[in-house]
Amino acid sequence: MRWMVYGAGAVGGVLGGLLHEAGRDVVLVARGPHLDALRRDGLTLASPEGTRSIDVPAAGDAREALGADGPVTVLLAVKSHQTQAAVEDLTSVLPASTPVVSLQNGVANEPWLLRFFADVQGVCVMMPTGHLEPGVVEQHSAPVPGILDVGRYPGGTDATSRAVAAAFRDAGFVSEPRPDVMAWKHRKLMMNLGNAVQACCAPGPAADDLAGRAVAEGEAALAAAGIPVVGVAQDRERRGDLLRVAPVAGRERAGGSSWQSLRRGTGSIETDYLNGEVVRLGRLHGVPTPANALLQATARRLAATGGVPGSVPAADLLARLG
Repeated sequence: MRWMVYGAGAVGGVLGGLLHEAGRDVVLVARGPHLDALRRDGLTLASPEGTRSIDVPAAGDAREALGADGPVTVLLAVKSHQTQAAVEDLTSVLPASTPVVSLQNGVANEPWLLRFFADVQGVCVMMPTGHLEPGVVEQHSAPVPGILDVGRYPGGTDATSRAVAAAFRDAGFVSEPRPDVMAWKHRKLMMNLGNAVQACCAPGPAADDLAGRAVAEGEAALAAAGIPVVGVAQDRERRGDLLRVAPVAGRERAGGSSWQSLRRGTGSIETDYLNGEVVRLGRLHGVPTPANALLQATARRLAATGGVPGSVPAADLLARLG
């Protein structure tokens, strides 16, 4: 089985590189300067254990990645707002029977993918990684790089779930099939509501207050919608002490995925599918979500205007909320 890692940024790049080192047949799909660097120099993986170059094949789209070989399992690791474009590319060359595994934040990707592919798997990604320069990805936890539990969407596990989990374990990850993976992903969604705060605001008590308000709204929206979600204690127990974040020589882990989008100046950010998911649920079920709506709009504006991460005073946002 070949593994097409579609989106070779922080999560996809680290995962693809480690799968390749574990002897799996892997091809990365990337674009722009990142693709150029991968083709020229290979994938540079920086971790607490050192920095190394991994000679993993890279392609610019699904057709090039597929080549004459097949079949493939797709590991989809683009940001949620990039899913539609990825699906348009994937469906141009792959049959509907192709397994597609979503290694993405948020909970909107799996139902979208099911419109086009019959075998959709969700992964709850607990994986501190970074990607700030072309050709380079950062793994910030060692020796375990991350926890990647997987399950079929909308529920249950199957042969694909077991095969994917086994491949992840071969690459050094902690992974097991979970029939309720979407309940785990909804807990991760609650944690990701603070991504916009981290991206837009400097750390401090006001930022903590703002993030707390966003999570409280999220919990209320999930409850009103009757959506199953794993509890905080269960999530904490699963993580245990498995993820041991340590310094990476010459590099600082300054922020998560949304912060990195602003830092790289990509012009876009995935908060529409994080805070925006809470806003959507609130509108459907009559739950006020002003903090999430404000964070969603603020992050989108900052990304579109090339704003600097941390440049919006959290106190100003709190004042607007009243």
